Amino acid sequence: MLHLPSAMHVAILAAMVVAPGWASPDASAQQQLSVRVEENLRAQPNGTLLGTLEPGARLREGVREGQWSEVTVEGWIWLESLQQRSGTLNLVVSVSGGENLRSQPQGSVMGRLAIGTLLEELERRPGWVRVRRTGWMWRPSLETASVAEASGQTAPQPPPTQSQVGRAPGNQSDVATSNGAWIRIGSRGLPLLAGPGGDTLGVTGPGTEVQVLGRQGNWSRVRLEGWIWTPEGQAGGVESGEATPPEVSAADIVASPDAFLGRVVTLTLQFISLERAERVRTDFYEGEPFLLTRASQGGGGFVYVALPPERLGEVQGIAPLDRIVVTGRVRAGAGTLTGSPILDLQGLRRAPPGSDF
Repeated sequence: MLHLPSAMHVAILAAMVVAPGWASPDASAQQQLSVRVEENLRAQPNGTLLGTLEPGARLREGVREGQWSEVTVEGWIWLESLQQRSGTLNLVVSVSGGENLRSQPQGSVMGRLAIGTLLEELERRPGWVRVRRTGWMWRPSLETASVAEASGQTAPQPPPTQSQVGRAPGNQSDVATSNGAWIRIGSRGLPLLAGPGGDTLGVTGPGTEVQVLGRQGNWSRVRLEGWIWTPEGQAGGVESGEATPPEVSAADIVASPDAFLGRVVTLTLQFISLERAERVRTDFYEGEPFLLTRASQGGGGFVYVALPPERLGEVQGIAPLDRIVVTGRVRAGAGTLTGSPILDLQGLRRAPPGSDF
């Protein structure tokens, strides 16, 4: 006897045939993101650097951890810049300096992947490979892509890239201004980074005035002055978190300079002297005051602590060889001239009696 399928069975079978993507609902449910400002792609939150992605690059968001988002990016890369390996991530970027990730073969550049970055191969065309990589990005540097943009129907209008730092429309000469000069950011704002090629700390508003403190190639180190709302006795706009940044050693920073770039850390140091930077010290602006100190661990290497001029009074009375506890943001994990860490001072106190050194 011939058994005909019920009407319900027919409906289910028809839906399976005509509904696109029915077999992978998780992929379609993932949030589509767009890179708002040039930002690093990392293997873990604040972990190994995999590369950088340009404004407008499209991503799929996975899970979140605090201010970090797990993201997946796909694009095309030149085959000659890759080497084959075993495993799911079966390709590795093998050229010094890394290689561009493009929207299509010979298409627009979406970002640049670092040497050693592992990739999953999706398909090949002559001379090109489409690849996929999942990593982590700083969530404030991303934004939700509109449905039209996510489907490629409209072209995004990204903000200026990091290479445009210091360029204000109608006043291109501002780029070459001397240290100490004030310049005005253009009408689209610019990202503010922890260091050249570092993580994005924020985005300046259009017309923001910043003071140039030093230059390194096409980069300018700037000072931005402003106010934040912090009512006395209340947390205000400041997020609660660790009261004291983690204490590390100078050796830890030197061993992984890229991982520590822009991070706030605490070190126990031995004060040697108060100095002023000479022109040869390209990680400083000429004449910038800094503390020359010796690390308490890791072989006693030097650590340089940049000191805002208005805080010079805080170091008065500290004698050579006194032990101090410094909290600062890592300006350079390994300075250009000496290979030693450089911190921007945020807090300083004397080490308690009996502290190890």
